[in-house]
Amino acid sequence: MNPYEQKRRWKFLLLAFAMVIAAASLWYSYYLVKNISVSERTRAEVWAMSTKKIVEIEDINDEFLTYIYSVRDSLTMPAILTDEQDSIIYWKGLDSTKTNIPQEAATIESPVYNQKTYDPVYFKMQLNEMKLQHVPIVITKDNGEKWFVYYKDSLLLTQLRVFPYIQLTVVALFLLVAYTVFSSSRRSEQNLVWVGLAKETAHQLGTPISSLMAWIELLKSKFNAEEDPLILEMENDITRLEMVADRFSKIGSKPVLQSHIVFDVVKDYVNYFKVRASDKIKFEVSGDTEVEALMNVPLFDWVVENLLKNAVNAIEGEGRIEVRVIENLVKEQVFIDVVDTGKGISRLKFETIFQPGYTTRKRGWGLGLSLTRRIVENYHKGQIFVKDSEPGKGTTMRIILKSSTQYEPATA
Repeated sequence: MNPYEQKRRWKFLLLAFAMVIAAASLWYSYYLVKNISVSERTRAEVWAMSTKKIVEIEDINDEFLTYIYSVRDSLTMPAILTDEQDSIIYWKGLDSTKTNIPQEAATIESPVYNQKTYDPVYFKMQLNEMKLQHVPIVITKDNGEKWFVYYKDSLLLTQLRVFPYIQLTVVALFLLVAYTVFSSSRRSEQNLVWVGLAKETAHQLGTPISSLMAWIELLKSKFNAEEDPLILEMENDITRLEMVADRFSKIGSKPVLQSHIVFDVVKDYVNYFKVRASDKIKFEVSGDTEVEALMNVPLFDWVVENLLKNAVNAIEGEGRIEVRVIENLVKEQVFIDVVDTGKGISRLKFETIFQPGYTTRKRGWGLGLSLTRRIVENYHKGQIFVKDSEPGKGTTMRIILKSSTQYEPATA
């Protein structure tokens, strides 16, 4: 299992574990809410029964009456007692500023019950809310008349219903912030390591490259081989090594971008690369031959190299690789498409292939496309993505660069 697959598996396991914790928290909260709701229902029923006894019993001693009043007044959640016409008889636990208006302030719209006036709009809203929350408790009097007790959840129960969601949201935000901070710190540390390693590699390559250049000059003079094709190819490879060392030395530094004809840059590298690839693979460069873009040639050659290497590795046996340079006049952009006839990529992996460590080869490091994206997006301010691919039918990779060609609007 490569590091990326292992990392993804751990993400799935941690996500599953987090979901189990969230589900357990929600279930336990639901369990508590359900039990408290049953308890409040029982207390509401006791309140209804005590209210009925107070109304019905005429001959009752003061001590027992005090006890019944104590039971009735022990109810903590809001409740309303109405008759069959929804006329309010009694209430409990509502806003006193809305339920006990001084009688001199009463109006026709604010009727009087038991020498008290109330805000009818407020009561209507509260009654409707209670009807939506719970089935009413029915009190049947001795004369057959029915009263209805409506109540709503206490403040504690209401808070308990929403608490787990608030808790999970706060925990999720905390974990997200912590993950972002630690990931940023880890990436910065990794970047410093890679920059140091790249610069040290460039420094270490300098000495053997200088020695090889001296040996080439010695061979030329000793065997009079100035035009020997083998010596020329060796020179090309040494020049390539110099460019590779130059690439590594530029990592971590802001590259100098200059305007170049994109077709010429791509064509030059393809000509160098195809000599070193299999004869069974045909290379072609097509498209616009004049459009220019701001580029750093050594770094952009690295991009083309990685794409061509991946295309070659994707082709088993005979195949074809075409690089197309396309000018987009409307957006003033340059499209560089690398099209191969290889084994293709699943749509689910269009983004995965750019992750560091992802590779399909046994000996691959999985850094090529990750580095390619960084060069294109961070250094050249462009884009790179899989434009089209299908298993067994090849792949098209697209690079988008900002055109540096000056466009003049057409005149009539």
